[in-house]
Amino acid sequence: MSPRTFQRIDDPAALPADLRGGVAAIGNFDGVHRGHTTVLERARALADSMGAPALALTFEPHPRSVFRPEIPVFRLTPASLKADLIHRAGFDAVVEQAFTRDFASLTAEEFVDRVLVGGLGIAHAVTGFDFHFGRNRQGGPAYLMEAGQRHGFGVTLVDAFRDEGADVVSSSRIRMLLAGGHVAEAAGLLGYRFTVEAEIVGGKQLGRTLGYPTANMALPAETELKYGIYAVRLRRADGTLHDGVASFGRRPTVDADGAPLLETFVFDFSGDLYGETCRVSLFGFLRGEEKFDGLDALVAQMKRDEAEARALLAGVRPISAVDAGLCFPG
Repeated sequence: MSPRTFQRIDDPAALPADLRGGVAAIGNFDGVHRGHTTVLERARALADSMGAPALALTFEPHPRSVFRPEIPVFRLTPASLKADLIHRAGFDAVVEQAFTRDFASLTAEEFVDRVLVGGLGIAHAVTGFDFHFGRNRQGGPAYLMEAGQRHGFGVTLVDAFRDEGADVVSSSRIRMLLAGGHVAEAAGLLGYRFTVEAEIVGGKQLGRTLGYPTANMALPAETELKYGIYAVRLRRADGTLHDGVASFGRRPTVDADGAPLLETFVFDFSGDLYGETCRVSLFGFLRGEEKFDGLDALVAQMKRDEAEARALLAGVRPISAVDAGLCFPG
């Protein structure tokens, strides 16, 4: 059997017939971190053993943004990047169920009937041990297992994944690490370098006059990444990779009142990236954001930052197959 083309599907009812009867990993999967990977790997292994499609059922937007829109959630992986990571995990499709207040009002049984049975026609569900669903979270692991017996699908529950310090790996824990600038520690929990994706936009071009032209990204306002300087690797839309050094913050020396930007100086590159959607992966936090006494002091520090970033990036190695695929030459 030839491998299927990976698909992103936004409606379970639109699932192609050849993907029905699959094994579905179910969860929000923001970050697709090492804890999520245990669920995904279990689902993929079951699908392989059954000769069935491997599906991931996830929810867009993040449920917290629907219930608490006044407190936007810092997304570790926007939908497109999350889908790519699930694809890299060996899945045939990701089903991005629209999460709305109407959807949230479904009872647990309606969720099972309409989504799992009627929409996906699953043969098996794999999810975390604490997965809850349906109005007021009325459906839990015991309910899912009972529903599986009634509807004829299997259920596998996966225990929480803990790191070497016996702490649970969670999206909230990773967000806290990134807010503190601890990108290496965050990468250890993610299983790959934290990566952002956005369109390259125009700026004031001050960097160009200083000898440091930058590719600028306006990240979502809720991005709680520590302001400062990072050693990075930029991936273009064509898949080519380029080392660089990036500043995330408000540029206090030249534009203290501006909106936060991620500004990447791409080493040894002279092309035009405007309008291109790129990814930037963070390899190391070099220093916090500072205000300098004039442009000469700023440029001198930028030269030191460039040298430090080049040295750091020269010695990095992949931390997983996913990391290698995202951040290293193939």
